[in-house]
Amino acid sequence: MNETEALECEMLRRAKTIAVVGISNKPDRSSFTVSQRMQRFYKIIPVNPSITEVLGERCYPSLSAIPDNIKIDIVNIFRRSDQVDSAVDEAIALKVPYIWMQLGVVNEAAAKRAEAAGIKVIMDACIAVSHAKYGS
Repeated sequence: MNETEALECEMLRRAKTIAVVGISNKPDRSSFTVSQRMQRFYKIIPVNPSITEVLGERCYPSLSAIPDNIKIDIVNIFRRSDQVDSAVDEAIALKVPYIWMQLGVVNEAAAKRAEAAGIKVIMDACIAVSHAKYGS
């Protein structure tokens, strides 16, 4: 197991709650299907300012709008690479332990900021694919 795989495994085993930034309420979108699959194993907190509910959960307009009594373990980002900065900055402010940028999402500068704040980061990987490999 390489370093990235070991980190993915650590994240998936330690996490209980995943905030999904950029989730869609459209069943044909990967953010919906991946979150639906992960919901079988984790508490999913949807984050999207355009919708109020998805997958039977209240949807929040931003990470900072999530109530303080909800502990976020992983921020899973389904945004274009050039649009992850605000989610990463909010995750840093909230002292979330892990950030997972989905397949195709890469932002080195944002990842470096998060890592400098003590947050472990995965980029360009599908959380559901990794979960199928390593379980929880």
